[in-house]
Amino acid sequence: MVTVRFYGGDVQPSPPSPPFNAPAARRLREGLGMAPGHVAYGLRAQYGLAITPDTVVAWERGRLAPTSNELTALAGVLWCAPGELLAAATTLREHRMARGLAPDDLARRIGLDTQSYLRMEESGRWRGNERQTAALAEVLALGPRALLTATGRDDDLAALLRDAATTRWQAYVRPAVKMLPLPKRVLESALQRLHTDYHAKMAATSSWGASGDSGAAGREYLEDIVEHFWAATGE
Repeated sequence: MVTVRFYGGDVQPSPPSPPFNAPAARRLREGLGMAPGHVAYGLRAQYGLAITPDTVVAWERGRLAPTSNELTALAGVLWCAPGELLAAATTLREHRMARGLAPDDLARRIGLDTQSYLRMEESGRWRGNERQTAALAEVLALGPRALLTATGRDDDLAALLRDAATTRWQAYVRPAVKMLPLPKRVLESALQRLHTDYHAKMAATSSWGASGDSGAAGREYLEDIVEHFWAATGE
């Protein structure tokens, strides 16, 4: 949601707020022996942000959330990493902020120009190649599951897994390798297991004497296919 803030009489739209960890902000401030007024002064003196003590209190009580720039400045005043002020990160932007990286810095380290990276970050759809994806995972320290979520490909994985389980799983090994930074043998084993488990459930519920909807067990399995996949890969 886009909000409006007033600084020196100017009206400026702010970007969506990051997932702020309000209790952590208060705990860090109190650990330094600072009052909200001290934090507000530091934000103004060090970073030129016209933040009042009341705003600091509102952040800590969860009534307001700082913008990306405000959160970075707050981390500086509280002598902590930006990630310590964030709840669990899920998006590319949140993971980048948790690492304290500027967009141009991250883009340079993964081999993209800044504008191309920002377009992907803002849209929530990653379109980098395999080398860039591997670099992204390394720089942001993302495991396969976190990487997939951050790059907005959870639905793509679910569709691939459903097809692999219900048809010929071997045909989906190569697309899975392109999508996930996992060894080919791990993916082959996981896809084969999904295929076997799905068809075993279908065979059991359609056998003679089975009652009710013969396809219910199979449909239930497909609904949770992503969880079954991560369990099969050990993630």
